[in-house]
This record gives sequence, C-alpha cells and structure tokens, in this order.
Amino acid sequence: MAESVINDEITAQEIEELDKLAYTKKRYLRPKEIAAYVLVNFGQKNLSQFVDAFKEFFMIQFLKLNTTAYANINLFASIYDAVDDTISGLIIDRTRTRWGRIRPFFIIPLPLWVIGGYMMFTAPDIGPKQKVIWAAVAILIYGLGMSYFGAWGLMIYNITPNTNERDNLITTTKFFELFGTWLPSLVPVLVTLLPKINSKITMKGVYSGFAYFMLILAASFAVFGFFNMRERIPLMSREEMKETSVFESVKNILTNRPLIAVILANFFNSFKSVGGSSESYFWLNNTGSLMNQTICGLFTGIPNYIMVPLAAKMVKKWGARATSIIAGLFGFFAYFTLFLIGYHPFGQTFEDHKILNLAFVIFGLTICGLPNKILNVSGQIVTAEALDYMEWKHGLRNEALVTTVQGYFGKLATSVTGWLSGMVLTWINYVPLTDSLGNAIPQTDPDMLNGIWTVFCILPALARGLYGVSFILYPIHGKLQQQMVVELAEKRADRLAEQEKLNAAQAVNKNDDAE
Repeated sequence: MAESVINDEITAQEIEELDKLAYTKKRYLRPKEIAAYVLVNFGQKNLSQFVDAFKEFFMIQFLKLNTTAYANINLFASIYDAVDDTISGLIIDRTRTRWGRIRPFFIIPLPLWVIGGYMMFTAPDIGPKQKVIWAAVAILIYGLGMSYFGAWGLMIYNITPNTNERDNLITTTKFFELFGTWLPSLVPVLVTLLPKINSKITMKGVYSGFAYFMLILAASFAVFGFFNMRERIPLMSREEMKETSVFESVKNILTNRPLIAVILANFFNSFKSVGGSSESYFWLNNTGSLMNQTICGLFTGIPNYIMVPLAAKMVKKWGARATSIIAGLFGFFAYFTLFLIGYHPFGQTFEDHKILNLAFVIFGLTICGLPNKILNVSGQIVTAEALDYMEWKHGLRNEALVTTVQGYFGKLATSVTGWLSGMVLTWINYVPLTDSLGNAIPQTDPDMLNGIWTVFCILPALARGLYGVSFILYPIHGKLQQQMVVELAEKRADRLAEQEKLNAAQAVNKNDDAE
C-alpha cells in the first residue's frame, strides 16, 4: 500500500513537472509579430552598418574634421556613454508600464538618434572649432538616443519563453538581414556614378541623402514594432525590484560565469570595427575606386544565405558554445592568411593586374566572411542562455543592467577602437585628397597603402581569434544546460501561477468593493 502511494505521488509530481515544461513548449509568436521583430532589426542593423561604415569617412573627408579631433571626440563620447548606460540600464530594468518594460523605448528616444544621425551626415560650411563642436554634439546625441533605443534588442529575450521558438526567431532574423544589408553597400556605387551622371550631385550630397533615408526607414520600423510586439517572460514586480539592491544585481552579474565569457568575447570582437572603419579608405586608396567595395559586396554576401541556415544546424548539433569557438578561430586564420598574401599578389602594384588582384581580394574576403553570420546567430543565442542562467541562479532578469555592464566593456573597447580609428590615420600620415569639386580621390604613397592594409586585416584577425578562445570559459553545455532548462521552466511556471492568483484576488476585491 505504501509503495502504491509513493508511486501515485511520483506520478503526480511528474505530471506537474510536465505541465510546467509545457509552458516553455507552447508556440506564442504570430506572423505579424515575427515580421515586426524582423523589420525593427532590419532597420536598426542597416542604420548601424551604414553609420559604422561611413561616419568616420564622411566627417574626415567632407566635414574636413581633423583626424586627431575625431579620435578625441570618440574617446570622450565613449566615456560619456559608459556613464549614461548605467542610468539607462537601471531605468529600463525598473520600467513597468501598460505597454511593457521594453516597448516604450522603441519610441521615447527616437527623436534623439534621428537628430544626431542627421547631424553626423551633414557638413555645414563653418569654422574648424565649430566643426569640432558640431561633430561632438552629433555623436553625443546619437549615442544617447541609441543607449535607450538599444532596449529593443532585449525584446528577443522576452518575446517568448519557448527557447526553440526564440532560437528560430534569431535565425530567421539573421537570414532576413541578408536581404537588407546590401542597402549600405549601394553607397559606393551611388557616390561613384551619380556625380558623373549629373555634375550638380556631389559625393557629399549622396552620403547625406542616403543617411536621411536610412534614418527615416529605421524610425518607421521602430514605430511599427512598438504596436505589433508583446513581452511574455514573467518579471519581478516593482516591489520585488525595490527589495533587490543595485549592488546585489551587479554582484549577480559579475559572478555570472557564462555572461563574463560573453562579455569578454564581445570586448575582443569589438576591435574588428577598426578594420571595418578603414574599409572605405582601403577601397578608395588601395584599389583606386569606392565602387570596388560594392562589387566585392555582391560576392562576399552570397555565402551568407547558406551560412545562416548552417549556423542553426551547427548550434543544434554542437551547441552555441562550440559553434562560436570554431567560427572565431576560422576567422582568425582566414584574415591572417589574407594579410600575409597581400592585396596585390599579381604584380608589384594593384594596378599591374587590376582584375586579377580585385578577384583575389574578393575571394579572400569571401572566405574571411564565412563565420560572420554564424557568429551573429550563435552570439545572440549564448547571450540569451547567459541571461537564462542568471534567472535560473538568482531569479532575476536584469537584461538592461546586464547590457549596461556589457556596455562598460563595449564602451571601453569602443573608446580604444574609436581612438585607434582616427589615430591610425594620423600614424600613417593619411591626408584626404579631393578634386576641384570636392570629390575624394585616391592616395598613392606605398607606405600609406600598406598601413591601411595592415589595419584592414590584422585587427579583424585578432578580434575573431580572441572571440572564439573566450568561449572556452563558457560553461552552459551538456548536462548543466539540460538541468537549467528544466528547472527554469518550473520557476517561470510557478511565477505565472502566483501572478494569476494575485490577479484573481484583485478581481474579487474589486467586485466586493463594487457591491
């Protein structure tokens, strides 16, 4: 009889656990909601790609901002952003509104980053000191707006409790990015062809016009996302948040081993942006034409349509940790090999066998770019897992504060890379050349060209390699991961049940008061 009772109790317990796990297996996302997330990501990623690729080039080449001044402005802006991120992280985490915690920040900071973005790609005819002030204000306002708008990125961790559905949304989003990231790649073609077609159109005007278009596009999608997405992960109440001190929250973050590995990896990966910021200089000066950048983009982006689905398969087979390690190390060896071979293996200069050299550079960069989308997919998944780990260990989901801590390391890296982006041009004595109409023309100094090539390859190689190695420290895999998924599902189900009881009690009290 006792054995029968025990079996019945075990069976009841197992049924309860299955019910709780069912909460994490249910499908939540509607097609319109998936489209909204994809479009917001589409707009924000394309805007960021455009700004990262052309902001420095525009300000130095057309605003005629001193390279050292640009480096110092970026250094100051990064320090300011680090302070601001602390405040924004705390505000976002403690926000509780009828629209949710994250959705309001799709709209609130929109005017700031639109105005800042407009100023960054406008070159008024003012004095040298006024140009420094103009650039500093533009970069600071844009950064402040993006500090709060960055909350939209937390939506992926709250839009569904179903981890498989979340991972599929990440993969879907990264795939559809491929159809939009070609937008900024059109810029080199437009700035090359349009001034030739119509002498009244300048390179500066093309950059500015495209920037305004990207800002309007990203802002429109942000508004659409606000009205068409929901947050579904149960959160701590305001009272519970007040009981949890900021010190305790930060302590939990700093003792989160998976998160530390992610932060360290992203810190190292940030140094790739120095190579990215030199891209326009490389195509203009080393190859002789900015249009080669677009020609290259037509080919280097093709494998991405295969790599995104492949990334999903790699994550399912080996896990996000192993996938990140493999892709990072592959990127290191690919970039370093390309650097050793050089950008003109056929002849003494690039012009000796221009077509062959261009074909080689395109092929080399295509191979170097193979891990890009794999890391985009696996990188977001490991971040999501690290946040789940924190909730599993401490019961908290301080995503914005986590983002703040990540931001400190990111801003530290940005401070260094932003400073380096300007200073490397000073070190190689780069001087922007323009014709009588103000259009950019290439440099020919061999030492300067070799310096640009070194920056273009070596920093991305180191960034990718150190990114992959960092995930050796990442513990979420195997049995630990399986245990975390089951126990976290139980905790969330219990929290939902408590919320439902509280809502029911409040409804009864309202009815009693009405009577």
